[in-house]
Amino acid sequence: MLWNVDLTLLDVGRVMRAAYAEAFEKVTGEPLVYLTSTAGRTDSEMFFEFCARNYVDIEPDVDTLSQFLSGLETAFGARVGELAAKGRVMPGAAASLAAVAAMPDTLQTVVSGSPREVATAKLAAFGLDTYVNLAVGGYGSVNYPKSTLIQSIRLHAAERMFADSETVLFTDNVPDVRAALIGGAVPVGVLNGPTTEGQLREAGARLILPDLTDPRAVMSAVHQATTDSTTAR
Repeated sequence: MLWNVDLTLLDVGRVMRAAYAEAFEKVTGEPLVYLTSTAGRTDSEMFFEFCARNYVDIEPDVDTLSQFLSGLETAFGARVGELAAKGRVMPGAAASLAAVAAMPDTLQTVVSGSPREVATAKLAAFGLDTYVNLAVGGYGSVNYPKSTLIQSIRLHAAERMFADSETVLFTDNVPDVRAALIGGAVPVGVLNGPTTEGQLREAGARLILPDLTDPRAVMSAVHQATTDSTTAR
């Protein structure tokens, strides 16, 4: 089972924006004035768009990206103490993660656009890291879209003992739904963010949950998504 992190499990957008700005200016020498949508995006993807939108007069190559991601980890790490005050965990997230973690023959992890260290710090700040296997997660430390990260996670899971299992992604946004379909996962929408139920369904979400406050509904969605996928085959 895969979980998107930001706005699906928690919201630390204020802290992330400050970290983006600090890391971007440190690497490029220019202020980060124009942001871009973060939904379904990796930090690697966003860096190149930051450069384009802010008319940065440098070549945004792999070395520059590496410097930005390293700077982002440092900038975010310096702000971890602000997460509790400036961020929030989504209602029911901890209980739902605990419920899914207790399901038999289930491997639970995250697919995040952030570098692994940043994603881990976000989860740890709210005690959510104990419910997921972060070793097999997909992270924005590499310059790949989320669909590729999902495929990579499925390969890791298959090497362990889940070769015949289905993969489910819980997410609040349309790009993630599309990435799940490309990456071979069943998308389940959660209405925690600004995206509407209609938008999630149109993108291809198999099931929609209003939130994560009912762990039994979350487990039911996992069962239904995997059962329907197995039957469809």
